[in-house]
Amino acid sequence: MSTFIHTHYSNEHPGVQRVESAIQGALQLRQRWSSVSSLAALLLTSVVAAVLVVAYEVMDSVVEGNLLVMWMALWALAFAAMAFYSGTVRNIILRTKSGLDSWARGQAKARADQRLWVIAKSDPRVMADLNAAITRQESLADTVVVPAVAQVPSGLSARAIRLGGAELRAYQRQNS
Repeated sequence: MSTFIHTHYSNEHPGVQRVESAIQGALQLRQRWSSVSSLAALLLTSVVAAVLVVAYEVMDSVVEGNLLVMWMALWALAFAAMAFYSGTVRNIILRTKSGLDSWARGQAKARADQRLWVIAKSDPRVMADLNAAITRQESLADTVVVPAVAQVPSGLSARAIRLGGAELRAYQRQNS
């Protein structure tokens, strides 16, 4: 008579499982900490360090004990205020970051419009494309009441049409 023995041994080493779970935890922690929150934490830490230096200098020159109690109360108040305003600091940093991003996008778009205009001055095919786009835009503006966000031809911003329109008409008159 034969019997079967079922042994349930793990296929992985327990140490490997612990290391893998530690790595997963570290990755999740990294994903939770965005660059904005780390920037806010750095800003708050620098403020705390500056206040610590000032407190140390003042405490070094004064020997009275009651001043130490007052400094401890001031520190408790400072930490409470930092905890209270940390969300506000994070919002200010986010708004500043988004404002700088939109400014950089605007600058890049302006440089692209300038490059396109330089190319259009030297290449009659690009100038003809710009002419067709501006004519189409003007005909749309004449026939249809244009909403606040006008449809701009692909590759051409409203600023480029507005700034390049007078030069393009002068170019057309010169070549006609």
